Amino acid sequence: MAEAERIIGTPDNPDAARGEEPERPGVDESGAGGTGEGVTGAEPGAAPARPRGKRRIAVLFAVAAVAYVLDLVSKIIVVEKLEHQEPIEIIGDWLRFEAIRNAGAAFGFGEAFTVIFTVIAAAVIVVIARLARKLYSLPWAIALGLLLGGALGNLTDRIFRSPGVFEGAVVDFIAPKHFAVFNLADSAIVCGGILIVLLSFKGLDPDGTVHKD
Repeated sequence: MAEAERIIGTPDNPDAARGEEPERPGVDESGAGGTGEGVTGAEPGAAPARPRGKRRIAVLFAVAAVAYVLDLVSKIIVVEKLEHQEPIEIIGDWLRFEAIRNAGAAFGFGEAFTVIFTVIAAAVIVVIARLARKLYSLPWAIALGLLLGGALGNLTDRIFRSPGVFEGAVVDFIAPKHFAVFNLADSAIVCGGILIVLLSFKGLDPDGTVHKD
């Protein structure tokens, strides 16, 4: 009898009386499983109504917008003020700003495959946009937002900069000593990728559930 009342609700439970679905026990406010077991405690057939998903999507696109704008503005400044000029030393010869045009992927790799990298960047954007529909995890929203903003930043260069559409060279300017020159879009992509790896190791899925191997 007690089990039946727990499932169908009682008049003493105002949420159950109104027909509202209780909050899923496996998902906390941060999007991670509060019990460490994901949604395994959810009742079979329960409607997966989680309004927090819209807020997570908003976070994803907000992070992407910030990353994209910062990258775009930095490149405009570099092209206007630093291109064809002497490098600016920031921390001695350990870190300097030096404007270069990179036809390859992040950090200058693969300059012979500019069109291929352009297609890959476009595909990444499409995949992230499709995945956003199932996004209920705040850390995943931040990670995917960084990836999306970085991919859009470099894709903008590929499309609009010389020598031509889909073959444009990306503007790089951050030049650490003994390392490849990169830009803020590359940094966002790397940070997003590292965060995704960490979330995967923790067993946190984009839908907010936590699984155990």
